Parts: sequence; structure tokens; C-alpha cells
Amino acid sequence: MSIHLIDLLIFIAYLLAMLGIGIYFMLKNSSKEDYYVGGRTMSAGQIGLSAVATDVGGGFSIGLGGLGFIMGLSGSWMLFTGLVGAWLSAVILIPKIYPIAKKKKFLTFPQSLAFHYNSKVALIAGIISLIGYVGFTSSQLLAGAKLASATFPTITIGNAILIMGVIAVAYTTIGGIKAVIYTDVVQWSILMIGLIFIGIPIGYFKLGGWQEISSTLPNEFFSLTNISFVQFFNWFITIVPIWFVGMTLYQRIYACKDKKTAQKAWYIAGLFEWPVMAFMGIILGMFAKVALEQGMFAGIGFAAGANIDPELGLPLLLRTILPVGLMGVMMAAYFSAIMSTADSCLMAASGNLTTDILGHFKGKLGKLNIKNSQIITLVIGVFAVLLATNMQNVLELMLYSYAFMVSGLLVPVVGTLAVKKPSPLAAIMAMIFGGGTTLTLILLNLELPFGLNANFFGITISAIMFILFQLYANKNKFK
Repeated sequence: MSIHLIDLLIFIAYLLAMLGIGIYFMLKNSSKEDYYVGGRTMSAGQIGLSAVATDVGGGFSIGLGGLGFIMGLSGSWMLFTGLVGAWLSAVILIPKIYPIAKKKKFLTFPQSLAFHYNSKVALIAGIISLIGYVGFTSSQLLAGAKLASATFPTITIGNAILIMGVIAVAYTTIGGIKAVIYTDVVQWSILMIGLIFIGIPIGYFKLGGWQEISSTLPNEFFSLTNISFVQFFNWFITIVPIWFVGMTLYQRIYACKDKKTAQKAWYIAGLFEWPVMAFMGIILGMFAKVALEQGMFAGIGFAAGANIDPELGLPLLLRTILPVGLMGVMMAAYFSAIMSTADSCLMAASGNLTTDILGHFKGKLGKLNIKNSQIITLVIGVFAVLLATNMQNVLELMLYSYAFMVSGLLVPVVGTLAVKKPSPLAAIMAMIFGGGTTLTLILLNLELPFGLNANFFGITISAIMFILFQLYANKNKFK
């Protein structure tokens, strides 16, 4: 199935609009504060939509449709943990970090750790975060390219990476965080419009309505209890911590005009994660399962009942049911989902390198201007695109980096919230042993007790190390 000219023109118009936003804010930005935290003037609606676009965007295309395909409505509990993480962060984290961040003019997450611990802790955290976000940028581009290639067979994986990479890197590099936030809002709107007004209604009628859907899928697909406690717990310990350690999210907190705005933005983001996005993505995944069982994919090589990758079910559904014109809108929605996460990860990686790593040193390296920041963002972006193009296993490898980041950084953050004078040594040991434990368990590919996620053990070891070295520091202080 080739792409119709109308679909292609719609998609090109979308890409040009994203570049236009980047150019507009390039002309508006005048300082690093503008570039990395939007001058601290953003509204709750802008930040909330941008946060959920970043958190759910790429994950929607990759994960939600696949969950709906294999387990039905119970898959929505994955994003319920996103709501919990966002609201916990709003209540516990934001009141603690926002006043300090505004007073000290923080630009990055590790700067908060530097305030509570020391610059060495911030440097290590910056390195961990940089590795995670460079990798996550690459993994988003590669995963999105694979899905786009499955949906639109005339586009190769390599070409899809280059298209998404060039556009995302370009508008992020020239426009900074404001370009990222405003494009996120546009991209999220396109995705929502595509799902609500195109994907779901057309899918529903093409499949034959409720009677066909309900008779094709097993009863457990319509239950919210088709999930084990361990599976929910694994989602919980993987997703909730992101709201406490994600550099992309700290940049958005800092970009808000005041503390209440930041908290309101996080409440908005939580509601959009669950129930809004959770059920829309899951329902489309369920529709894809019905389409497969009805033999709708037979013409593209997948007979009824065929064993296919669950995450490819949704793009195959859209490829099958959408007419000319609407395919272009959904194509834009797909690329929006991926780019809204990739651009934020690129912005986070740039902030880590310029502020937390290069800024750790004295002299010129610590005083980079906006032009230098743009150059560094461009270099990181080009590297991420090359990584995605040349390493087909980048998704797996880079998700290891992300797991390392989450399990290494969560406990030191909790330490700043729970301990009056947290120990820098305790934070460093927690980062090294926590992240190292998770990474080791993943690489060894061991069957872990009770089916628990490697993150659980990494976070547990991190907490133990933090407590032991914090007790040691307290004991020596009173000698």
C-alpha cells in the first residue's frame, strides 16, 4: 500500500508547522533561562499537556496498543500508575523543590541534588541522566521508525529515523524548551483528535459494532481485573519513580510561573494519563485484535489467528481501515506521539551536559551562552539519530540505561524529602549500587523471585545503601 499524495501533503504540512514553531521561539529566546526553562512563565495547561505528551507520547505507540491487544481493558492500569506518580509528585515533590529552584534559578534536576548534597553528587547524577536520555531519544526514534514502517511500507526504517530525527532535532535545537512545549501541545492535540474523531469511531464501525467486538474477544478482555498484583506492582515501581527523577519533568516544573501552577499542571497531566489516554489506547489495541481475528489483515500477510507482534496490531489496523486523507492525519499523529517524547529527552540530555557536566567545571565551560547550548543540543541530537540508525538493538540497550537512571536516582531524591541533612556519600553509594544492581540483573537475564521487576531489587539495594551510609554519617557527626 503506497502513500497517497494527499496523505503525504498533510504529513509534510505538519512537519513544516513543527519547524515553524521552532523558528518562532528561536527569535524569542534571549538567555539560557529562556532556552531551558521557558523564562519560567508557562501556564498550567501548557505544561500539563506537554508533560503527558512526553510521558505517554512514545509509550502510547509502543505499549498501550499492545497491551489492549493481549489483555484488554486491564492494560489501562499501566497508565493509572502515571496518574499516581503525577499526583504524588504534585503533593510531595513540587512544594519542596519549586521555591528553592525559583530562588536559585535552577535549570536542571541534578542542580536540586547539588543544593541538598554537593556538586559531586550532582555531577554523577548528571552523567547518569545524560546517558539515560541520549539513549531514550535514540530508542524513541528507532521504535517509532519501526512502527511507522509497519504502517506505511513505502517508508524504510532508516528513512523514518532520518525524517523524525531531522525535524525533532531541528526545532528542539533552535527553539529550546518553549518550542518543545508548544510542539508537544500541538502534537498531543493531533493525537487526541486522531484517536477520538478518526481511529476509534471508524474502527468501531469497520469492525461491525459492539456485537461483533464483544463476540470476538474473550470475556476477560472486558474486565478490569484481568491482571496479577505482581504485574501491577512492576508497573508501579517502574513508572511512579519517573515523576520524581525525570529531568524532562523537572524542566517543566521549573518552567511554571509559580508553585500552584506547577501543581495544577501535574493534576492535569495525571487525568490525561488515566483515564483519558489509557482507555483510548487500550480500546484501539482491542480493535486491532478483533480485526486480526476477523481476517482483516489477511491481505497484508497476516491470516486470522496469526501469531503477530501485539505492538504492531494497532498500526496494521490503521493501515487497513483508514481512507485517503485521514491516513495522513493519523500518520502525523503517529509521528507526533514519538517526537513529543524524543524532543523532550533531547532537551533533557542537553541540559544535563551543558549545566551539570560542563557547568561543573570553572571558567568558560561553566558559562555557556544560548548559542553554545544550541550547538550542544544539535551535536547530541545528531549522535542520537546516528545511534538509532546504526544499532538495531538500541531500544533494548537504551532501556537498560533508563532503568539504571530510575533505580539509581530515586532514593537520593527521597532522601532530600525525608532527611534533614542527607549525606552526599549515602547518595553516591545509593546511585552506584542501586543502578548497578538493576543493570546487572537485566544483563544476566535471571528469573527473578515472584516475577518481580529488576527495578524493585535495584531500588531496594539503593535504599539499603543510603540508610547504612546515612547512619554512618550521623554517627560520625556526633563523635
